[in-house]
Amino acid sequence: MKRKEWCTVISQDELTSGIYSMWLEAKDMASEAQAGQFLSVYCNDGARLLPRPISLCEIDKEKGLLRIVYRVAGKGTYELSELQAGDRVSVLGPLGNGFPLTKAEGRTVFLIGGGIGIPPMVETAKQLNAEKKIIAGYRDRNLFLTEELENAGEIYISTEDGSKGTKGTVLDAVRLEGLKGDIIFACGPTPMLRAIKAYAAEHEMECYLSLEERMACGIGACLACVCQSRDVDSHAHIHNKRICKDGPVFEASEVEF
Repeated sequence: MKRKEWCTVISQDELTSGIYSMWLEAKDMASEAQAGQFLSVYCNDGARLLPRPISLCEIDKEKGLLRIVYRVAGKGTYELSELQAGDRVSVLGPLGNGFPLTKAEGRTVFLIGGGIGIPPMVETAKQLNAEKKIIAGYRDRNLFLTEELENAGEIYISTEDGSKGTKGTVLDAVRLEGLKGDIIFACGPTPMLRAIKAYAAEHEMECYLSLEERMACGIGACLACVCQSRDVDSHAHIHNKRICKDGPVFEASEVEF
């Protein structure tokens, strides 16, 4: 059940340039949260009414804590980055549908994250009962969350400039390392997801994609985050999916790029 409440900031750290990690005390949300879901985080500045959708990086149900890792991309996320331990922030969540973890049990799974699509792979990897091959794609040597990913499975890194790991894309790393798998869970920018969908089809792999798009209401009412779908949407009766409500995780064949 999604809920809106004021959460206390437990800690805030800058992991690398412009990438921040925030732990929030949110006992009720943490008890219900699933890997692959997201939170809508509201700014305190009334001039910015829309919340910022941020995926869950880690879930600590025992302590009632949630971790988000986000990139400062504008005034809203800059305001969030200024919060300190003890500050309070309004949060709606947990939202959306997470990764279907049971489908990967006992199989070899590719966990592919690109850029700010890497954080949801941390909790997903922790919860999976499977052979995990984690492929993380970065712009350059400013890596983040590598220690958490290494603790959860076998990790392969690619960078656009070649400063760390394989030079190129996450799929360049998959091909260079000769990786083989049964199923893919991925999150990242649209060009990366489009390429992964094609790779999965070519190799007859089951594939689930978490779409990163600008969202507004977070509950499927405003239709600001629709994407093209294979089937007719039951809400709008057109070929659309609401990413915040129907996703953000979709079986790859459900969505069109």
